[in-house]
Amino acid sequence: MSRSPVFGSPLFLGFDHLEQMLDRVQKSSDGYPPYNIEQIAADRLRITLAVAGFAMDDLQITQEDNQLVIRGRQKEDAEDRIFLHRGIAGRQFQRAFVIAEGIEIEGAWLDNGLLHVELRRPQPEVRVRTIQINGKTRPLVDGQA
Repeated sequence: MSRSPVFGSPLFLGFDHLEQMLDRVQKSSDGYPPYNIEQIAADRLRITLAVAGFAMDDLQITQEDNQLVIRGRQKEDAEDRIFLHRGIAGRQFQRAFVIAEGIEIEGAWLDNGLLHVELRRPQPEVRVRTIQINGKTRPLVDGQA
């Protein structure tokens, strides 16, 4: 597994899971279906996938840990249809997006062959914590004496 210089830096501690997530997403992206990501407000995003030919029952959206996973699988066509040319892709797909902690998936809708997924990114709270500096003794860690 190749390691990017950012995650290999000794200044980033405990980010191994991010590298694993990025590797998983990279493996699952083959370019189909095409998609857009729009910022529709300061705290809102919209992902739009082109899913022509897919019905609502053919699509599934799940959140798996910090991944938004969209899957599509069309039902088999009636056997009595004979295609002289079939240029509309109807293959199954899985598209995964890594989402930051705190992002909320607000909903999804299908409109004219486009699947829209709305996300809200709440403004992060500023957290400041003062760490007490002890004398020569090491601080106790739970379960250690």
